[in-house]
Amino acid sequence: MDGMIETMGLTRRFGAVTAVSNLHLTVHPGEIYGFLGPNGAGKTTTIRMLVGLLRPSGGTAVIAGHDIQQKPLAVKRAVGYLAQSPPMYERLTGREFLRFVGGLYGLDDAICDERGAELLALLELTEKAEQLIEGYSGGMRHKLGLCAALLHRPQVLVLDEPLAGLDPYSARRVKDLLHELAGQGTTVFFSTHTLEIAERVCDRVGILQQGSLIAEGTMAELRQMAQSTAESTLEELFLQLTGGTAVADVAEMLDK
Repeated sequence: MDGMIETMGLTRRFGAVTAVSNLHLTVHPGEIYGFLGPNGAGKTTTIRMLVGLLRPSGGTAVIAGHDIQQKPLAVKRAVGYLAQSPPMYERLTGREFLRFVGGLYGLDDAICDERGAELLALLELTEKAEQLIEGYSGGMRHKLGLCAALLHRPQVLVLDEPLAGLDPYSARRVKDLLHELAGQGTTVFFSTHTLEIAERVCDRVGILQQGSLIAEGTMAELRQMAQSTAESTLEELFLQLTGGTAVADVAEMLDK
């Protein structure tokens, strides 16, 4: 297999509702892949299957050469995961939390402290490292969650709304960090509703609607698929491909 992430007919049903249907996609090593779609399209369900939090109803996926169902622990060692609202032990300090997470990956305290200090400094959390997480803002928790996801130096980074709650400066730092990681060979797979960010950051994007992948490619490929002009933004292409032009028309009316 050529991809660092490959899904083959990945499907998840909740009773009579199919949240993700027969998903086939490939994400290459060192690629930043944006996973887009309207609310309820199945993005978070897909991510939870990839990281082992949900069992597929059908199909499977392979991450870093490991089948997510046959070798779940190997997948977890290869993946760093940041949820949209990362769970944390609030009575730990930021530094203690990173040491706890590192222990889950078999890292000794010295390595956790060394890598943790680098990541905390990178995301400007050093001054808050000895404070209890219960006093952290939403943005600080998100940055700490990203530190935890990167602590074991994963081959694949899976992020659900990675810029949620971040101020513009922090968001820019995280975007730069994603490019740096991809340049070093890390594969980045993330969902977002912020299409401008996806357009600037991603090498390719996939658009999910009602559980099915309806479009995938670079900006140039999406423009060709939508028979659009070279100046079309990802937002315009997204609305056209998902049938959301009515929303754009309402927004235009409100601006007048």
